[in-house]
Amino acid sequence: LGNLLGRGVTLPVLKPADLTAFAAELFCAAGVSRPDSDVVAASLVESNLRGHDSHGVMRIPFYIGKVKDGSLNSSAQLTIEKESASSLVCDGGWGLGQVLAQDLMKRLITKCQTSAIACGTLRRTCHIGRLGEYAEMATEHGLTAMVIANNHGAAPRVSPVGGKRPRLGTNPICIGVPGGSKGPFIFDIGTSATAEGKVRVKKIAGQPVPFGWILDPDGKPTTDPNQLYGNPPGTILPLGGDQAYKGFGLAFMIEMMAGGLSGGQCSTPNPPPPLGNCVVFWVINPEFFGGTEHLQKEIGQLETYVREVPRIDGVDAIMLPGDPERQTRQSRTASGIPLDEGNWQALVDLAHQLNVAVPAV
Repeated sequence: LGNLLGRGVTLPVLKPADLTAFAAELFCAAGVSRPDSDVVAASLVESNLRGHDSHGVMRIPFYIGKVKDGSLNSSAQLTIEKESASSLVCDGGWGLGQVLAQDLMKRLITKCQTSAIACGTLRRTCHIGRLGEYAEMATEHGLTAMVIANNHGAAPRVSPVGGKRPRLGTNPICIGVPGGSKGPFIFDIGTSATAEGKVRVKKIAGQPVPFGWILDPDGKPTTDPNQLYGNPPGTILPLGGDQAYKGFGLAFMIEMMAGGLSGGQCSTPNPPPPLGNCVVFWVINPEFFGGTEHLQKEIGQLETYVREVPRIDGVDAIMLPGDPERQTRQSRTASGIPLDEGNWQALVDLAHQLNVAVPAV
């Protein structure tokens, strides 16, 4: 905590409350309303708390840059274009992604109290952040959920197997199921070897990426994150290693469903500047199917059966979806959220531009 950076800035480990307040002040200073600033700040810091730094406060300079250039309309609210008893088709007007997506998910949760399934789509939303956040909203009400997203036709990063130019986004999918001895099961992944944001974190920090994440423009493995952003660009590998066709196939299907069902865009030649997502949300009420009691009974026996598997030497515990995030959240809540030099400096520089006080560290 006392490490002196080259630019005379102390490398911070911030308390979650302090980082949330700082993030909110940055958004307010950029012209975002106080309620919406609080929503986005809390969402980003929650991602850091759970170890998803690629979807945390490192996104703030990008968001505020878009507010400044007018491509992000921070006052935009959810517009409902079509509605039925169990569905919503929505346009976000290129507003703040977390604000829009939370609004839509709340509406779907309400619908799912009286419907077996509620489905909603959202287009023209700026980056909505960590998909797990929205699945967690559903599981808090005893509901299951699935969320998929693409990049609204922009920012392709992943090539098809055998290709050396990007054609798809990292196209995440999240599934959430309530219950469990430690909390809900939240499976939240990109369909690529890593999230683009994690490569960007390494680039800003001046650090190499692990081998197996990206290819250079010639299709050769590299650990240099800058290779992803060159001209021509490199690519992020699809999920699956030697069987990467599985990850790419999943990404391809998500691309079609997110862009096509939402009324937004799929990946396209000459893509627009990166800004946000097309998203599809499904919320399912287990009471209408096998029943909530039956679901919880089956979850309980399955969790016990899987966790009690004989373990390989050196393995202390079996990890299930949601466990790593819970462990990281517990640790960072107690000890603080660490930020690397490059990403912290970007926030400090932005704070100076906006005349926002930097938290003491």
